[in-house]
Amino acid sequence: MAEQATARMEEGHPRIGALIRARRRQQHMTLMALGEAAEVSVGYLSQVERDHATPSLGTLAQIARALGVSIDYFVATPAPHNALTRAGERNRFSIDGSSIVYERLGAEFPGNQLSSFVMIVPPGYRSETVAHEGEEILYVLDGSITQRLDGEEMVMNAGDSLHFRGNRPHSWSNHTDQPARLLWTGTLALFRSTARPPRPVVAKPKAGVDKPVRKKVTPKEKRT
Repeated sequence: MAEQATARMEEGHPRIGALIRARRRQQHMTLMALGEAAEVSVGYLSQVERDHATPSLGTLAQIARALGVSIDYFVATPAPHNALTRAGERNRFSIDGSSIVYERLGAEFPGNQLSSFVMIVPPGYRSETVAHEGEEILYVLDGSITQRLDGEEMVMNAGDSLHFRGNRPHSWSNHTDQPARLLWTGTLALFRSTARPPRPVVAKPKAGVDKPVRKKVTPKEKRT
């Protein structure tokens, strides 16, 4: 807990990498175990924990679920008081270390399945490649992005949209010198309480140590 508190104290903002590392250690998880549970590569997780890479909101949600917490554990996200949001009045937020600005559109209520954001993507930004549960719809409001899906690359301009399953490897980038505004909607659980408990760590028997042998019980012993 001291490590977590120290991470949050720096400049008054949480350091995502330090918080992930502290929570992982608290749960006695290895990088490999967390990577398997979150469906994120160990190499990328290592970069995130050392603050050499900043995960997208979707990837952070996968990591949070694997660690048994909600995404609010890592980043404060303003929630709308009701389903109505007005242009120019929505609160904005970002992940510490990321240059993307998010505007939250969706509300939370029992049974809801969708999450939705307006994303402001700066020039030169490039996301990590991810694959996850659910489905996504991406609509370009302003500007242009390059979307990569299953190895296919496509340029999307204002007015273009894309609907795809999240389990297909995908990434995107802003290849222009102007900001891009995107409307993202998907069924990936971001803020809903869907945290799953971390996988238990099972100790493997050491080399040269025999496994305990279960004694066979004879029919005569069963009757006694």
